[in-house]
Amino acid sequence: MKIVNYDQVKEKIITIRAQSVIIDSDVAQLYGVETRRINEAVKNNPDKFPSGYIIELSNTEKTEVVENFDHLKKLRFSPNAPKAFTEKGLYMLATILKSPMAINTTIAIIEAFSQLKDLANAIYSLSKTNSEAEQITILEENIDIIANLLDNELVVSQKETEIKIKLPFFELTRKITKVKK
Repeated sequence: MKIVNYDQVKEKIITIRAQSVIIDSDVAQLYGVETRRINEAVKNNPDKFPSGYIIELSNTEKTEVVENFDHLKKLRFSPNAPKAFTEKGLYMLATILKSPMAINTTIAIIEAFSQLKDLANAIYSLSKTNSEAEQITILEENIDIIANLLDNELVVSQKETEIKIKLPFFELTRKITKVKK
């Protein structure tokens, strides 16, 4: 069984209609099944996917994702409109797919979306405080998420990675040293 990790999920999350989503073909790849199996699960369980759980892409949106995301180029030749699973849709899909790989993939998806939310909250908190001490605390609490976004193949050995954040009223620099795993 292939284990899905955070990076594999993170690279598949895209934004459509101001929502973070994963395209059905990418969901299928993460779960190790064919795209039609994912779409069959949705078709066979319509009550589990109310409005807002899945977005069916328009032709314009399909063209945009094909042009902007290299890994989605194969969609150009598909006669079907791709579906994009929102976070809620992915959680609901997890209640249908029961294999060990499905469980592992669901955990990786939950972790990826959770870290994106944590980072968004940290950025929001940074923008709302004028205290440099509070900003440093917020950054230190979220430095692992930031470091993971930059390079997940590194492991923290000491608190020494340099991250500079320039805000209109000051510049913040923190250091963390990382070594290869």
